[in-house]
Amino acid sequence: MKIAMVSERASPSASLGDQSRHVAELSAALTRAGHDITVYTRRDAPGRRSGPTEDGYRIVPIPAGPARPLETEDVLPHLGTFAAFLDDAWSAEPPDLVHAHFWMSGITAVTAAKAMGIPITQTFHTLAAEGRTDAATAERVRLERLVGRNVARIVAMSTVEADELARLGVPRARISVVPGGVDLAVFTATGVTQPRARGYRLVSAGELCEDSGFDITITALRALPDTELVIAGRAGTRDTISAALLEHAARHGVADRVSLIGDVPDTDLPALLRSADVVVCTPRAKAAGGTPVEAMACGVPVVAAGVGDLTDTVVDGVTGTLVPADRPDNVAEAVRELLLDNALREAYGIAGSDRARCRYSWDRVAADTFRAYEHVLPEPARPALQPE
Repeated sequence: MKIAMVSERASPSASLGDQSRHVAELSAALTRAGHDITVYTRRDAPGRRSGPTEDGYRIVPIPAGPARPLETEDVLPHLGTFAAFLDDAWSAEPPDLVHAHFWMSGITAVTAAKAMGIPITQTFHTLAAEGRTDAATAERVRLERLVGRNVARIVAMSTVEADELARLGVPRARISVVPGGVDLAVFTATGVTQPRARGYRLVSAGELCEDSGFDITITALRALPDTELVIAGRAGTRDTISAALLEHAARHGVADRVSLIGDVPDTDLPALLRSADVVVCTPRAKAAGGTPVEAMACGVPVVAAGVGDLTDTVVDGVTGTLVPADRPDNVAEAVRELLLDNALREAYGIAGSDRARCRYSWDRVAADTFRAYEHVLPEPARPALQPE
């Protein structure tokens, strides 16, 4: 089957960020299953050309705006150009199905594909922040609702997201829940481990932004003596929070036990995760990216806020501990219990590794995604997915 992936703001060739990784790994897994995959993305660097990747799928960088990374709000003025390119490409050679990633991709896909009768599936990755009433958020909610009501199928990444989409007015019958995956050849429970400076180590990783809640874990560190916190933070095009996090650590008297090490490539991240006694994920809302699953695949227990996809990923009392959002005292208590109980940490680690292998392989994610596609494909366009 010929599938067009649309990811206007996250090129899989950039290998930076959870959406980029998701699109790359899903495209590779679907290619392994025998499908013809083309990823359409905005050209974010000079010299990027269309062509096949090592994993067999094809990338088409679309000239829409300057050839450099842009913040989300700076991409918006170029969506018309992006959609026009898709319209021309698909008029000449239509795909069997379009899978759009993020709400802006959904807008361009609906604009280009709906009139042609091409079925569209949508993965939002993130939805507009709850509880915010600013004009930009309200407009994004309106556009997400518009996309949700105009695509044939939505592939939500968690049951919580499915509930949010239903509140936006998307019929539940048009929603499939398929989580992101993990590269089980890279993230393993055995292998090199980074050295550490203290008796205990916590690791947190993700996007450097306020919603990631790294400050919550820093606050919890006050009640955890002889424990260091390493934060692998991805800043994107602008880092607006690192200085504030370091100031926050200084105010709470733990600056000497907090390290911000910037973005860590996938090749080095497993060694960092394996060096942790506990991986801590404390976002204030929504998703925490792939870190919890990557930690579980590395055999490390997770303490996580009970928000977003974390309530699906972390099995409370089995692979880790879920705590209320924005409660440093609960984080400290949960971490302390694990640090003082080697057998419990080991049991959580083993269970997490098993769960990652059974539920979160990219081949499993691709198979589940294809089942979502089958809901909207006409019968003649439904080739069987090759066995795993």
